[in-house]
Amino acid sequence: MNPVRLMTLNPGHFHAALVQKEMIAEIDPRVHVYGTLGSDLLLHLGRIAGFNTRRERPTRWELEVHACSNPIERLLAERPGNVVVLAGFNRVKIDAIKAAVEAGFHVLADKPWIIVPEDRPKLQSALATAEAKGLIAYDIMTERYEITSLLQKAFVNDPEVFGTIDPGSPDEPAVYMESRHFLMKMVAGVPLRRPLWYFDIHHQGEGLSDVGTHLVDLVQWMVFPEQTIRAPAETAIVSAKRWPTVMSRADFQKVTGESEFPAAVAPHVHGDHLDYFCNTLVTYTVRGVHVKLNVLWDYESTAAPGDTHYAVFRGTNARVEVRQGVEENWRPELYIVPLGNKIESALKAVQNRIQALQEVYPGVGVQPQGGDLRISIPDHYRIGHEAHFSEVTRQFLRYLQQPGEFPRWENPNMLAKYYVTTEGVARSQ
Repeated sequence: MNPVRLMTLNPGHFHAALVQKEMIAEIDPRVHVYGTLGSDLLLHLGRIAGFNTRRERPTRWELEVHACSNPIERLLAERPGNVVVLAGFNRVKIDAIKAAVEAGFHVLADKPWIIVPEDRPKLQSALATAEAKGLIAYDIMTERYEITSLLQKAFVNDPEVFGTIDPGSPDEPAVYMESRHFLMKMVAGVPLRRPLWYFDIHHQGEGLSDVGTHLVDLVQWMVFPEQTIRAPAETAIVSAKRWPTVMSRADFQKVTGESEFPAAVAPHVHGDHLDYFCNTLVTYTVRGVHVKLNVLWDYESTAAPGDTHYAVFRGTNARVEVRQGVEENWRPELYIVPLGNKIESALKAVQNRIQALQEVYPGVGVQPQGGDLRISIPDHYRIGHEAHFSEVTRQFLRYLQQPGEFPRWENPNMLAKYYVTTEGVARSQ
């Protein structure tokens, strides 16, 4: 194939820079950046400069910056690359994706692609166009590359360990996931500065429609691996609710650098506080399996050093759980919890699975811990969230080189995923 030449369009989120955190041989080091001249563009350039000047494994990116009033129009006219990279500006992102594939470009875009139900036809059109033109339009699902998620998937799909999925009920779901994020955080070693538009829920999206995209993706990917999910035929929202994280004016200034709330969030400002609707609790079914997702945003962590993830899958033989709390030293750890006190038979089944996994994940083991079985994971597999962007990018490049290997279930499952997220938020409102 031709050399991969990236064109970063309107980099409004730090994830756009993380695609370039490491040099990848197949990608031309000269990258074209199209955006309006402002703080978002300058922050993006600063992050790439930081990668180039860091002490360990500095990158060698060369940026051609095109600052203009209509970046996408100029990109489509000049066409200096073959892959469009997008992150941020969620409300209008699908329009850019659609324009890119219609112009014949591959797309590597961060979630979410859409945040409202009205845009589902645009998503379907963009994916159909990409497929018809032989293009790859790929959603950056980094959580599939987290080692605890990979191992959780392996055990959930082992009948000897897990049994079969328990369909559950709304009160006792088969799958429960809780994802907690923080508005104040560190990225690439420096405090993250969030743009003003980030706090406009009509522009950024709410909890489920944004980071909740990862959770919905993991459910389909783990419970129905390599299977096509059709929405709405095979999915249904049972219930949903939303609530705000309340930010003081001082908190807002600390995370944005601005002392005044923007006009776009005025309906949610009460005195010196902003009601930021970024939390969603949703219960839904997929092929009759009950799922409950709790997407939470706090302002700043008082204990955990970063975002946390909790995930439980209930089978007829055991529960397979990812926990990330004080007992885990705030690091995600994987547990098998046998049902019916069958610890000995469960241990044997887990040992058999681990033996089979040694070829792919050598060094993974198991340690009994009370009534649980804790999976021991060597440190070298724990590369961190930011490094997962390079892994997603490498997978995307493999699909560019071998387009016939792009899974047939990816596009319909993306439609199913965004059906759940957009419909869930709409129900909560």
